[in-house]
Amino acid sequence: MRTYIMFLLYFTTLSTTVALALSLSSMTDKRALLSLKVKLTNGEPESLPSWNESLHFCEWEGVTCGRRHMRVTILHLENQNWGGTLEPALGNLTFLRKLKFSNINLHGEIPREVGRLKRLQVLDLSKNKFQGKIPIELSNCTNLKEIILLYNQLTGNVPSWFDSMTQLNKLLLGANNLVGNFSTHLNWLSMAGNQIYGGMPERIGQLIGLTRFDMMENFLEGTIPDSIGRLTNLVRLVLQENKLSGKIPIVIGNLTNLSEFYLHTNKLEGSIPSTLRYCTKLQSFGASDNNLSGDIPDQTFGYIEDLINLDLSNNSLIGPLPYEFGNLKHLSILYLHENKLSGEIPSELGACMALRELVLGGNFFQGSIPLFLASSLRSLEILDLSSNNFTSVIPRELENLPSLNSLNLSFNNLYGEVPVRGVFGNVSAISLIGNSDLCGGIPQLKLPTCSRLLPKKHTRLPKKKFVPIIVIGGIFISVIAFIGIYFLGKKTKKSFSLASLQNGHMEVTYQDLHEATNGFSLSNLVGAGSFGSVYKGSLLKFKGTIVVKVLKLETRGALKSFVAECKVLEKMKHKNLLKLLTFCSSVDYNGEVFKAIVFEFMPMGNLENLLHNNEHLESRNLNINLRQRLSIALDVAQALDYLHHNSHQVVVHCDIKPSNVLLDDDIVAYLGDFGLARFLHGATASSSKDQVSSSAIQGTIGYVPPEYGVGGKVSPQGDIYSYGILLLEMLTAKRPTDNMFGEGLSLHKLCKTAIPQKITEIADSQLLIPFSEEQIGIMEDQREILLSFARIGVACSAEYPAQRMSIKDVITELHAIKQKLSL
Repeated sequence: MRTYIMFLLYFTTLSTTVALALSLSSMTDKRALLSLKVKLTNGEPESLPSWNESLHFCEWEGVTCGRRHMRVTILHLENQNWGGTLEPALGNLTFLRKLKFSNINLHGEIPREVGRLKRLQVLDLSKNKFQGKIPIELSNCTNLKEIILLYNQLTGNVPSWFDSMTQLNKLLLGANNLVGNFSTHLNWLSMAGNQIYGGMPERIGQLIGLTRFDMMENFLEGTIPDSIGRLTNLVRLVLQENKLSGKIPIVIGNLTNLSEFYLHTNKLEGSIPSTLRYCTKLQSFGASDNNLSGDIPDQTFGYIEDLINLDLSNNSLIGPLPYEFGNLKHLSILYLHENKLSGEIPSELGACMALRELVLGGNFFQGSIPLFLASSLRSLEILDLSSNNFTSVIPRELENLPSLNSLNLSFNNLYGEVPVRGVFGNVSAISLIGNSDLCGGIPQLKLPTCSRLLPKKHTRLPKKKFVPIIVIGGIFISVIAFIGIYFLGKKTKKSFSLASLQNGHMEVTYQDLHEATNGFSLSNLVGAGSFGSVYKGSLLKFKGTIVVKVLKLETRGALKSFVAECKVLEKMKHKNLLKLLTFCSSVDYNGEVFKAIVFEFMPMGNLENLLHNNEHLESRNLNINLRQRLSIALDVAQALDYLHHNSHQVVVHCDIKPSNVLLDDDIVAYLGDFGLARFLHGATASSSKDQVSSSAIQGTIGYVPPEYGVGGKVSPQGDIYSYGILLLEMLTAKRPTDNMFGEGLSLHKLCKTAIPQKITEIADSQLLIPFSEEQIGIMEDQREILLSFARIGVACSAEYPAQRMSIKDVITELHAIKQKLSL
């Protein structure tokens, strides 16, 4: 009996001790969570409302506890805009196995106390604003399998101690500012959007476990090492947007598990290796914007029967299109534009019945537009045959393609009647400029009416009668021609027939523009850019001064820029878009191809000069005041609203900046330079092309939205970001690339931190009314207007697209500010 009582007392004491220990441990977790809440949410009482005393902490939002010990094992909170920091008390959650704080706008450094989480297996702090180095204490978390720190502002070296983390198989560090080496135990490595310099080391071949390897948008140089052929488990290989040179290594053929392979925007040269045929699981291959040459190899792509996307655009590939492309039954997207391919489009391509986007512009293809494009490729949504040498009528069968929403046949030698049904019934969906012998079509095309000749009877004449008829006919035509010339000579030289129009624009020759600009003299030069030079001049055919933008066709992408600009300006008509007068596609006096666009002259130049070129201002005694800057901002916003919402097709400008905002004598603003513009297709304003093409868009440093830098899709929100930077530049008269910016300070951050107390400290001095006792009220009103202007600019240039202000809200706000300024 005594023994039983002693055992009972011992068991009771032990149970009480265990219960007390568990209770104390639970209290530790609860206190840690409450400390976390304060820092995470910046003390906002309405955030995380379930984190209170009325519920057990294991029932709080985003918290998961283990059943046995009731300790926190998972913390999962994402997609908030709290803007707080990570509390060191996190280190007290010692049972934590998964920590996911993604996209909740956290800043500061990752606390060293995270190293106390010895059970941690998954760490995801992506899409925040963490700064500083990756803490070395994290190496204590030896059970980590996944580290995801994408889209932050981390700096320093990629830690060498990652090598010691034998459990680590996923390391995603892209879109930071890191430099350094790699771990050998990984199967998923993403370092996209960092500052990785130098060559790819031979020892990259040691990462034999890799299945995904993404080094997009870094500064890698030199050649792709042959050791990459050892990574036979690779499924996805992304090396685009670096400075890699040399040839694509033939050992690529060893990567037989490869599904996605991207080499866009490097300096690669040589031919496409035929060993690519062994990558039979390849579904998407892109090597656009390189210096690849030679033929597209035979007996290569025909073996890759699962291929869905193929992009070899913007290279120097020559020769015909391989007939074996007909084997690619799953091919959906084929981009071969801006090369030197020739010959006719092979009929075998008609077997690619899954094709949705076929873009062959900017080559030397010839012959007739093949009928199989309409009869076999019934899924086509985008067809671009522009800037080739096709000579034929436009097949009427193209009317019957049910999904075709973009057709570009510009700059060929097409003739005859333009159809009117199907895609041809939408003027914003087709481009036919540069084909001077077309007629008919819908009225909006403004083409000449087709002459309706009676059907000819195919009657044979005897040879003896045939010769006299020719002679008589020739004499008759000569007489008629003489009479016509006599009477036409009496008419004014300003009379032009409908036949002199190109799709509704007055035809001008190289000689016309040469004379108009004094031989394109330096005295007439008013500006120059990457794709061309701009000259001032005058033509009798147009009233007033004109400007002529002459394309530098030797520059890669210049022809594409020319076609894009003509296409946009031909279709988009708005009071705040620069007006296209005409264009010229001809040859110069040396027999070289010549292309130019003619615009109205803007006497006040561009916004860039007015904001920054002091000599220009002083010579004309001109400064733009706050009222004028508001009007300019409103003009540009209305132009963007039209491009994004009110036109028949969504257009993204892709290069909003002060030098592309032109001003007339009344300081009315016009948006110009559409050389990088993109049409978006479909109800969602995106297409497969749009989703993968932002990597090819250069834009202008300082104005390019951050998502384009990491391969994000082109979108109207990208224009909004650039517009926001434009507003902040108008407010401060500081360029986003000013020397004062860097080391964590940007134009956006400068303005954001100046709201509201320091707004007058950052504003352009030209916008501030001199202080005096009589003007205290005026000064305060003006300060409020500057604040409102700054808030719009900051809201538009938010880091994430979803957080940016809509252009319609911008217009509403600017109207309100302008009205307040008028009071």
